[in-house]
Amino acid sequence: MIYAAVAAIVVVFILFSSLFIVQQQTIAIVERFGKFRRTAAAGLHIRAPFGIDRIVYRVPLRIQQNNIEIETKTKDNVFVRLNLAVQFQVDSKKVVEAYYKLAEPIAQIRSYVEDAIRSSLPKYTLDESYEKKDDIARDVFDTVSNEMFEYGYCIIKTLITSIEPAQEVKEAMNAINAAQRQRQAAQELANADKIKIVTAAEAEAEKDRLHGVGIANQRKAIVDGLSESFNELKSSGLSEKDIMCILLTEQYLDALNTFAKNGNQVIFLPAGPTGAEDIRAQLMSALAANKKIKN
Repeated sequence: MIYAAVAAIVVVFILFSSLFIVQQQTIAIVERFGKFRRTAAAGLHIRAPFGIDRIVYRVPLRIQQNNIEIETKTKDNVFVRLNLAVQFQVDSKKVVEAYYKLAEPIAQIRSYVEDAIRSSLPKYTLDESYEKKDDIARDVFDTVSNEMFEYGYCIIKTLITSIEPAQEVKEAMNAINAAQRQRQAAQELANADKIKIVTAAEAEAEKDRLHGVGIANQRKAIVDGLSESFNELKSSGLSEKDIMCILLTEQYLDALNTFAKNGNQVIFLPAGPTGAEDIRAQLMSALAANKKIKN
């Protein structure tokens, strides 16, 4: 019974030591006596016990990311620090090459990325490097993916997450941008002032034009009114001299009434009973003199 129990225990131990499990998205590398034997995909597997078959490595098939920081210079000799994210994955058909050909795949990817960046970025100036960031990343992708495919690594994507020049360069760029914006703001303010001045001048000119039109219309209305009054008085049998006296007297009294309403203004006119007659005489003399000159 004891021997049977011991034998059962040994059998169970051998059985459990022969079984192994491989996780999903993982491939196990199995060696026998230090030589590659086979690969094992996800699931439950059996191997030779007592270390005859040994799992030397479990290769992950999931997408991995390697963050790389590189310092190099641009075409205009500005040193910048780039942060790149390289996403890669082991090809399930080339697991053996991925494990046995490269001892340090992460370091190898980094070397290829640095070489590609230092070949691509010097083609562009600092300003262009921001604009052509995707083109630079594409150049890095093409170079690294071609090199790493031979070793069983698929480069999924290369991303340039940041481009950082030196602090002095950033401050200079900010100063340049600030000066440009201030100059633009000054130009906009000057244009706004110009528009205000031009608009005000146009408004003043329009105001003067309308004022002149108003005065002209007013004078025309006065002339028309006087002409109508003159014709009405003339039809009543009055002489032209009497009509002129009546009209001048009326205008004289209207002028006195208007100035009386504006108490802050002062004008010197004949205020006596013969004031209207004096003004009429002066006007008639002026009209007669003007008529002689024209003749």
